[in-house]
Amino acid sequence: MAPRSKVARLPEEVRDALNARLLNSGFGDYEALSKWLDDQGFEISKSTLHRYGQGFEERLSALRVATQQAQAVAETVGDDENALGDSLVRLAQEKLFSLLLKVDQIDVENLDLPKMARAIADLNRSAVQQKKWQLELRKQVADVAEAVTNEVKGRGLGDDFAEQIRSRILGIGA
Repeated sequence: MAPRSKVARLPEEVRDALNARLLNSGFGDYEALSKWLDDQGFEISKSTLHRYGQGFEERLSALRVATQQAQAVAETVGDDENALGDSLVRLAQEKLFSLLLKVDQIDVENLDLPKMARAIADLNRSAVQQKKWQLELRKQVADVAEAVTNEVKGRGLGDDFAEQIRSRILGIGA
C-alpha cells in the first residue's frame, strides 16, 4: 500500500487552513503555499501541493455540479415523491461502494469500517422505508380515485366524466 501523502498527514487545523488558502488563491501560487507550510514547520514541495490542489479542486467541482443538478431536478420535476432524497441515498450508496472497492488502496487505519457498514445499512433502511411510503401513498391515492369515481357514477354522471376525474386524481390526464 502506498504511504499517505504529506498533506494527508498534516494536522487537521493546518490542512483546513491550507484548503482555505487554496480556495482563496484560486488553486494557484503553490510556491507561496509551500513557503507558508514551511513557516508552519511542514516541508511540502509545491509539486506535492499542486497534486493535492488538483484533487481538491476536482472534488469541489464535482460537488458543485452535483448540487446544481440536484437543484435543477428539484425545480423541474418538483419533489413530491422525494426524488431528491432518493437520488441522495443512491449517490451516498455509490460513494460508499466505491470506497469499499478501493479499500486496499487507501489508509485503512483511519477508515472506520464498522461505521461505514452502519452507514450503508442505514441508507438501505432509509431507501426501503421510502419505497414503502411511496407504495402506501400510491395505494391511498388509487383508493380515493376509485371512491370518487364510484360516487360520481352513483350520482348519475357519465362514465367518461368519472374516468376524467379518476385520471386527474391519479395524475394520468390533464
